[in-house]
Amino acid sequence: MQFWKKLTQEQRLHRIQQALQENVNFSKDASLGYPASKLDGRVFYDDAPFLKDAPTLQTYVANPNNIGCHTFGTSEKAFCGTQEIEREVLDVIAIDIFKAKENEYDGYIAPGGTEANIQALWVFRNYFFNTYNAKLNEIAILASEDTHYSIPKGSNLLQVDWLKVPVDFNTREIQKEQLGTIVETAIKNGKRYFMAVANMATTMFGSVDNPDVYTDVLEKYNVPYKLHIDGAYGGFVYPFSNKESKINFSNPKISSITIDAHKMLQAPYGTGVFICRKGLIENVLTKEAEYVEGMDLTLCGSRSGANAVAVWMILFTYGAYGWFEKISVLQMRTQFLCDELDKLNIEYFREPFMNLVTIHAENIPHEIAEKYDLVPQQHNEHNKWYKIVLMDHVEIDHLTTFIDDLKLAINE
Repeated sequence: MQFWKKLTQEQRLHRIQQALQENVNFSKDASLGYPASKLDGRVFYDDAPFLKDAPTLQTYVANPNNIGCHTFGTSEKAFCGTQEIEREVLDVIAIDIFKAKENEYDGYIAPGGTEANIQALWVFRNYFFNTYNAKLNEIAILASEDTHYSIPKGSNLLQVDWLKVPVDFNTREIQKEQLGTIVETAIKNGKRYFMAVANMATTMFGSVDNPDVYTDVLEKYNVPYKLHIDGAYGGFVYPFSNKESKINFSNPKISSITIDAHKMLQAPYGTGVFICRKGLIENVLTKEAEYVEGMDLTLCGSRSGANAVAVWMILFTYGAYGWFEKISVLQMRTQFLCDELDKLNIEYFREPFMNLVTIHAENIPHEIAEKYDLVPQQHNEHNKWYKIVLMDHVEIDHLTTFIDDLKLAINE
């Protein structure tokens, strides 16, 4: 690992305080031009004694705005300290985890994976506009039926058609022959440019798409395309549990990746990450943002620098080896659950390198699903699956109690 280290509590505190000192200080500085300030002092006490040992909370009170993209051009100088913290986070994720080369990526910490996925589609759509003079009705999105709802949402917002690719019911694998038919039909109907979205763990099943399935078909038809990896759920799991994974920037056909820090990393909600190769993000430069130094290349605009600090604190508290150990424990708990389900002859789906188990709904009585807050695929009478996510708080005791209740229901 080039950037990802494990730091002591004192080192972490010193680094964040240094970053805050490099930012504008709304409590002391005469900063007249910003439509911002620290959090309201009548509600959020910036002199509370516990804040001195709580760098993330210090940052929330200081209220830095990390507007813009800090891997590209210039940025607002008032918040240069927390912008550098964000760059340190992005170096860990892009280079150490996803094998990008140094200074050959752009990205930012977004308000969530939904925005990060839409950002990718927006970048690609405008890339086709700017590079090929493409028309809107010539562009299409390819993504599986298990894809996160952010993709149809992006399709709607950007007015680009989503071509839904079917998957096998049991394996959740993309059906390659049907994908070929879909692409062939789309080309006949005037589609010339494609944005493919491959999942690094779908939200419902934890299934991982093979991105080669998309690229093989698209290259067969010799059409321009861009490939995005939606790793919002699996981005902080799959690269650690599957050491042989090639779903990263070492694959030259992958253009961008989304990761959520507010899922497995347990950062505060509203913390996603968007990363893409150099030469792409400038396609969404908003020239009208003239008052923003460096202008803006993000969908959201203003965003909290405290979220970058929260992710930085988590990453540098664990270090790479500590994080690998945590994921290994979750994998063992997932395997324990699967072994117990096997003993009961209960059918389920599990991606071998993920910590999510999705069980056929007919095996789960309604009262058990409610008791354990199992999430259905559909909130109606047609539901066919319930999922269990092995998060940090789900321990073996919880699983054994669940299995005991399931045994009792089966016997009855």
